[in-house]
Amino acid sequence: MIPIRDHNPSLRVPYVTYALIGMNLAVFLAMWPLRGNEQALAEAYFAYGAVPVEVWHGGEIHILVTSIFLHGGFMHFAGNMLFLWIFGDNLEDLLGHIRFALFYLATGIGASVVQILAEPSSGVPIVGASGAIAGIMGGYLLLFPRAQVDVLFIIVIFFKVIPFPAWAMLLIWFALQLWGGVANFGAQGGVAYWAHIGGFVVGFLAMLPYWHRLGGAAYWRVTDGHPDHPVAHYRIQKSRIPTVRRKK
Repeated sequence: MIPIRDHNPSLRVPYVTYALIGMNLAVFLAMWPLRGNEQALAEAYFAYGAVPVEVWHGGEIHILVTSIFLHGGFMHFAGNMLFLWIFGDNLEDLLGHIRFALFYLATGIGASVVQILAEPSSGVPIVGASGAIAGIMGGYLLLFPRAQVDVLFIIVIFFKVIPFPAWAMLLIWFALQLWGGVANFGAQGGVAYWAHIGGFVVGFLAMLPYWHRLGGAAYWRVTDGHPDHPVAHYRIQKSRIPTVRRKK
């Protein structure tokens, strides 16, 4: 279940979203030479990732920021950047560049704090932009609940793109994170589900004052739960390859 695009192009260039993707890419490429050296890679994660037990006992706080720009592998990086690309531009369009950048960092830090509170004795570094992007998704849910998101379903060899309202797609995603967090509570390593959950909740709550300033439920009535600009429509282009019919 992979979101591939929404139908809500921004009205202005999302410079901060581009910059965040660029910064994450730069860090990922800088660490690429370490992929063949597990010890050096581990040292980098422990130096710049957020290790819960160390933070809990008064470790350096700046790692709550540096950890947001580290990733565990290509799929981890690519998946996070895809979600940032889909959901980040609309929030930046509405919040403005500086406010969006602060929102991103705040939800990323908040996500790591929730993961640390959930597993304070863990010695596994927390890395990745997932918590910050979960925060963006939480804010997106509040502001644009009826925006349309195209989701790619892959079941063995079955591929199907299905349009979903944002509220359904995001709540399904959140439910999966909650299930994973409960099912894997106390497990060392793996997916930081509580960072995802925490980032989503922090993003939703942090966006509430701004939503109220826009008019709250009255804002939804004006925009019908979509970004307040024309919706993009996509259509599948017909293949130019000629059809060859089977002879009977």
